[in-house]
Amino acid sequence: MTHPFELTRRALFGGFAALAVAPAVLPGGVAQAATRGGRMVYGRYADSQFLDPVLNDANTDIWVLTNLFDTLLQPTADGKGVEPGLATAWNWSDGNKTLTLTLRPGVQFADGAALRAEDVVWSLERARKGGPWRSLLSSVSGVEGSGDTVTVHLNNPDATLLAALATFNTGILPQRLVEAAAGATLDDKVKAFAEKPIGTGPFVMTEWRRGQAMVLRRNPNHWRKDAQGQALPYLDELRFEIVPDDATRLLKLKAGELDGTEFIPYARVKELQADPNIRMELWPSTRVRYLTFNCRPEYNGAKNPLSDQRVRQAMNMAVNKDAVIAITTQGLGKPMRSFMSATTPLFYGPSPLYPYDIAKAKALMTEAGYGSGFEVSCMALSGNQDDANDLTAVQQMLTAIGVRLRIELLDSATRTARYNKGDFQMRTAAWTNDISDPAQITSYFAYFPNIESLHSGFHDPRIDELFVASGKETDNEKRAAQYREIQEHYNAAAPILYLYETPYPVAFRKNAQGFVQIPLGNNIFAAASVER
Repeated sequence: MTHPFELTRRALFGGFAALAVAPAVLPGGVAQAATRGGRMVYGRYADSQFLDPVLNDANTDIWVLTNLFDTLLQPTADGKGVEPGLATAWNWSDGNKTLTLTLRPGVQFADGAALRAEDVVWSLERARKGGPWRSLLSSVSGVEGSGDTVTVHLNNPDATLLAALATFNTGILPQRLVEAAAGATLDDKVKAFAEKPIGTGPFVMTEWRRGQAMVLRRNPNHWRKDAQGQALPYLDELRFEIVPDDATRLLKLKAGELDGTEFIPYARVKELQADPNIRMELWPSTRVRYLTFNCRPEYNGAKNPLSDQRVRQAMNMAVNKDAVIAITTQGLGKPMRSFMSATTPLFYGPSPLYPYDIAKAKALMTEAGYGSGFEVSCMALSGNQDDANDLTAVQQMLTAIGVRLRIELLDSATRTARYNKGDFQMRTAAWTNDISDPAQITSYFAYFPNIESLHSGFHDPRIDELFVASGKETDNEKRAAQYREIQEHYNAAAPILYLYETPYPVAFRKNAQGFVQIPLGNNIFAAASVER
């Protein structure tokens, strides 16, 4: 079976020659002439909440973190492999249960202090023991290091480890600064450090006015070079302006108040493509768009109809995915065939899930005892045009089976807080892979012990069993069979309302260049520049 990405045993465990990236080039292979210095102003739909690599699980945090902290390895431009980061070479030994990495010489944190092997050991030990992504390092039994070498010991061979070491939660923090921060416990110290974090990444944060703006300044000690051997980043300052309302962000972009902005409503893409002052970018992605169901037996002390698999299947069948794709994405999306994107390694999805079938949906509702329907609420982002378009269409379609959808418009912070507590019936959502392996999305969506499956309460013990086994399996064909079964179980249970896959829509003024967004979502500004 052929997959979008095959990590063979040879590629995983054959070892890599020392790859002295000279000059070290970012994903995207920046080679064009660029303006050095100056400031870029970038509009974001929501502010970050907590800038710690280990304890966060939101793109609003992750896509800033990757500009502040580096990992030992980094994703390739296509998101399917890894290449040197803070480590220049790595080799397997001991029956593929020991990984030895050579640290890049001369790397400094933004405050000028040298990166030490001790910082790497401390950071990886913390990442494997806590946070929602600890399962990505579950095979690790210990980490040790000194000088320019770090050694990772495993309980068993792990096909996902290299990709995990290129994922944001394994970002390297300065141990001395975290432990010197205010607080009685390590968690308290991390929270204090994360208010003004310092890493080895291309930028360092100098100002954060929550809900308004964040300012990143050039890290003068950053180790990366461009294709001509010149120091990165080019920008002196990267300013994130928080503008939750889509229409307002686009007005500011057109007026030149913003140099670029994210999450362009798909309904506005053609308009921006025709604007001579704007460069509309559609980056290849791993992005899936869906609505999360709360699958627990009760919600707010009352029986929860969404706990019934038949109801969830019926609601999926009552929504015409092709119509939603046409309405919201203007044809830029495609129906989901699994909870994973079709570009995810070991993806299995022979056909679009839950074709439109009102007759079957009504029969399932009656069988479940809800022939007369019910009312349900869905949390959405205020000012988000894609949310509004999706839910307006879904709301109308669900009336055909008696489901009355009430839309709750919330700000991002409130919606996230309620989501993390499981305080929702439904929620608009999107996912982007951060790792070139299915383990991450599966641990978040389907493996109950991690975060109770999207904080939804959905639990399938067979999926848990298969997921644990897949983490120890290094044979690609056997892993593919395990992940096929996981996807079949999950998709049949329908813990989410499947919508569509889409590219990443980002727009810039024509005088701004060099931004890169790889399929894993990483927002890379190190080679960005603005001509004034």
